[in-house]
Amino acid sequence: MDPWWRHPLVFWVLGLPPTAWLLGFFLIPLGIVWLFSFAELRGVIGMEVTGTLANYARALDPLYLEIFGKSFLFAGMTTVVSLVAGFPVAMAIVFASPRWRPVLLLLVILPFWTNLLIRTYALIAVLRIRGFVNFSLEWLWERGDWGLALIGLPGVLGDRFEPLELLYNNTAVVIGLVYVHLPFMVLPLYAALERLDRSLIEAALDLGASQWTAFRTVIVPLAFPGIVSGAILVFIPALGSFLTPDLLGGTDSQMIANVIERQFKGANDWPFGAALSFLLMYLTFGALALRAVLSRGRSAMDAG
Repeated sequence: MDPWWRHPLVFWVLGLPPTAWLLGFFLIPLGIVWLFSFAELRGVIGMEVTGTLANYARALDPLYLEIFGKSFLFAGMTTVVSLVAGFPVAMAIVFASPRWRPVLLLLVILPFWTNLLIRTYALIAVLRIRGFVNFSLEWLWERGDWGLALIGLPGVLGDRFEPLELLYNNTAVVIGLVYVHLPFMVLPLYAALERLDRSLIEAALDLGASQWTAFRTVIVPLAFPGIVSGAILVFIPALGSFLTPDLLGGTDSQMIANVIERQFKGANDWPFGAALSFLLMYLTFGALALRAVLSRGRSAMDAG
């Protein structure tokens, strides 16, 4: 392939439109919001960029640091649960027959065909007091311990069925975040496991390793790039999630994205909302830098 400088006209014709799009609709608006983070309010809706750091200092208030911490906790729990739930799914797809593999992959990406708002409201119908989960538990409870034994809950619900509080709390937020972001974990894991040399697993088993030992010492290390990629793809969007905690969480389940939304809309404090947004972006860049360091360290270990 010839270098681009031998065909400059083709390069500019193909490269200029996406570059202009990126500048006009991403970098320039992002830069404007960044300037807002150094502005001060003037009047009701006016702002003046003064270079102040007061907005960032205000963002370090213990109240907002607690919300940042809660957001990191929710995102971390979402990542761990998605990894634990997604690894067996990815392995099942990889070891499925070629006939069923495309069907299983289609089922993984099928939620992307539906709007996130609709999926979240569907989850509300599942988790609410008179939702499908409580309906199912009540149906099993009415059939005695044998019904509850089907799900491993003999006698747990007591003499009188009380619906479980599954909605408008922290648990609902984590369930919702896992529900939304699980495919982002499964797909990178599948891509990593698909390249796995199965003869290594067979060799480990032939040499006397148990299935758990082969999984821990062979499969997991070889799938490490997919684990890191999936963790980043789940953690970063979950950290900035807004809709899920807004619809599924309670008053103490709000994440930092909900606070940012209120600053731009309800409080009309754009400078402070911009400062919070860029603090979140700085943390995101930190997570990406950590991923690069881990990948580089892993590559060095493999080369050694």
